[in-house]
Amino acid sequence: MRRVNIAVPLVAALVATLAQAPSALAEGCGPLRVPGAAHQELTHLDDLSTAGGRTDPADWAGLTPAGLPAPTPVAGTQVDGYFPDDSTTNTNHGWAHDSQFVIRLPENWNGGLVIAGSPGVREQYANDRAISDFVLARGYAFAATDKGNTGAAFHRDGDRPGDAIAEWNRRVTQLTIAAKAVVAQRYCRPPSRTLATGLSNGGYLVRWQLENFPWLYDGGVDWEGTLWARQGPNLLTFLPPALAAYPGGDKASVVAAGFPAESEFLWDFHHRVYWDLTQRIYREELDPTWDGDAEAGTPFCAPGTPACDADYDYASRPQAQRAVARIALTGRIGKPLLTLHGTLDTLLPISKDSDVYARMIRDAGRGHLFRYYRIEGGTHVDALYDAYPDRLRPLTPCHRTAFAALEGWLRGTVPPASATVARPPVVSTTECALA
Repeated sequence: MRRVNIAVPLVAALVATLAQAPSALAEGCGPLRVPGAAHQELTHLDDLSTAGGRTDPADWAGLTPAGLPAPTPVAGTQVDGYFPDDSTTNTNHGWAHDSQFVIRLPENWNGGLVIAGSPGVREQYANDRAISDFVLARGYAFAATDKGNTGAAFHRDGDRPGDAIAEWNRRVTQLTIAAKAVVAQRYCRPPSRTLATGLSNGGYLVRWQLENFPWLYDGGVDWEGTLWARQGPNLLTFLPPALAAYPGGDKASVVAAGFPAESEFLWDFHHRVYWDLTQRIYREELDPTWDGDAEAGTPFCAPGTPACDADYDYASRPQAQRAVARIALTGRIGKPLLTLHGTLDTLLPISKDSDVYARMIRDAGRGHLFRYYRIEGGTHVDALYDAYPDRLRPLTPCHRTAFAALEGWLRGTVPPASATVARPPVVSTTECALA
């Protein structure tokens, strides 16, 4: 991670680009240059979507239901590149360089720009099927970032606890400013509206941006964003008790940790795939001295054994709390935000995440800027709907409905009131009513 002040030079570049826009119009706007980029490549494509564009299917695998309709072809220009950085986990295009980005500029532009940070520890193409296809078909320009570090070893980036996650926030800010300038270069005017959206860690980034840089955006849609709160709850407070209780069949303790009893059919999968790995890599990022990495590569340790993350006690670790404070959310959003979260989320349980964040927003006096939709039967990744179509429902169509509701809100149409959205008798992969 290269630690630089990215905002000031990029703001200057944006101002310069916008000041030149009228004269650039007469000259065809000139070449596209991403302010601050160390490298960029431009490609004109007959189809920017995942059906024919420049993307990485492995990056977005598992995030959408199999029955999601094929994307609409959208012609335009794609810019791939990276900002200066000294970490190398992202190997897309053979670059071995982090802080990679993608910017897509459709020929038939509606005047808007959508910004997204990647979910989990994925790369810049992770949102392509879930978000980019959808917003490009609506005429938006789209930009996404790998957040500056990728993969399960992301915590090795940075010099002190919390640095890697803090970089995620800076990289989204950097991309937003740069993408606004590129849009102005391409279309000879700045975007009329800039919207932020993302899922999981990408949803956290939406929340953080609307709290800390609201003037860069007109609004956002947060899809099950990760909650970081200094005093908890957060990943480091509810995952350890679940890890300790599940192997012994202690259902009551798993439920007490925050996981709904109705989600029990998903616990084994999450114990094998998500809970242990997630606890370890985020504890390594935020509290790396807890065990000296002695057992960092050993999965599913038995509680009570040396360096077992199932024994981790966040409340007794002030150093971890200080690291979380650096990336914590406050609820003080400055632009309209719609949040949606599945009631059967078995990685970020709704009672320990978005239910809490909704209260934080109301307590901060920002409830008038907020709508919250609890989606019954939704879980963390939509691929699980394909395995359990009789118990779950996909959140992708609900995100699309929420995005349309945000568009209407910005035009003056008040969205439906916050609510728990019942699972319909017949579940659809294309439709989701919020009211």
